[in-house]
Amino acid sequence: MPDPVLAAEGVVAGYGEVNILQGASVEVMPAELVCILGPNGAGKSTLLKAIAGLLKPRGGSVSLLGKDITGHAPDKLVGEGLAYVPQVNNVFATMTVDENLDMGAFLLPPKEIAEARARVHDLFPVLRERAKERVGRMSGGQRQMVAIGRALMMEPAVLLLDEPSAGLAPNLQDLVFDQARRIADAGTPVLLVEQNAKKALLKSDRGYVLDQGKNAYTGTGAELLADPNVGRLYLGDRPA
Repeated sequence: MPDPVLAAEGVVAGYGEVNILQGASVEVMPAELVCILGPNGAGKSTLLKAIAGLLKPRGGSVSLLGKDITGHAPDKLVGEGLAYVPQVNNVFATMTVDENLDMGAFLLPPKEIAEARARVHDLFPVLRERAKERVGRMSGGQRQMVAIGRALMMEPAVLLLDEPSAGLAPNLQDLVFDQARRIADAGTPVLLVEQNAKKALLKSDRGYVLDQGKNAYTGTGAELLADPNVGRLYLGDRPA
């Protein structure tokens, strides 16, 4: 069995004097799409921020490609192969699509930027069509494509997405999950935090359910969808 691309083990983290995470753990294997689910306040986004270097863990460890990256600064993590797309403020609205993409390639030699941009255009053809358009004029779904595309410019080892479907219409939510699945299948594993649990699990290889900062349930997407306790407690299913 291959080693995990990303592993967070026993992470403790929080804000001020309060620990939101009480020892949460996740693993992402090559070419996997893994989702983190749970009720509001369970620590989902906190865990993603602790992995991405935006929040310093107070306990536990994070490793990327077998290297300990616990507490590394976000700008250092980009060069080490970790890409993070926050839920909000994730595009430069006054800049064009291609200008946004190029911002994600700041560590690449100039001659490689056009090649990276072409890869993203192939993944999201609408971005090629609207390459010179200011992102602020685009729909929410298209802006999300720009944010994800910019994160992929460096060909990261793993992509972190924080609630990528938030605020989108149902058809655009489906599109975002389809894109995340395609990215993972193409070789870039994806770890996403998501409130839309059922749709996320349908596309995910595996899922982790957090509750009160700890792992509550873990399994394949199909296993978690079929688990009556997960359905009742976290997916809004009514008892039969």
